Amino acid sequence: MPKYVIEREVQGVDKLKGRDRQAAALQSIRALNEIGTEIQWIHSYISENRTHCVYLAENEKLIHDHAKKSKFPVTNIYKVEYILEPVSGEG
Repeated sequence: MPKYVIEREVQGVDKLKGRDRQAAALQSIRALNEIGTEIQWIHSYISENRTHCVYLAENEKLIHDHAKKSKFPVTNIYKVEYILEPVSGEG
């Protein structure tokens, strides 16, 4: 399944604590459950008013469907072509 990095602008996301973080995750999970198994959330990186979320999805339309259902807007979608990591430098 293709891997994507989804950039979202979400005001105040970096300030969420405890229950608010949990509620945000559950909001995303509920939307995913409505859509089905063709899309999976791996994890998200949180920075100032922004998230970068890693998803597996059959296509970009599913990512937009998730954004609509979860009410977490999509700013940009980047399809991952390959992963480059330290072990990539080993012969």
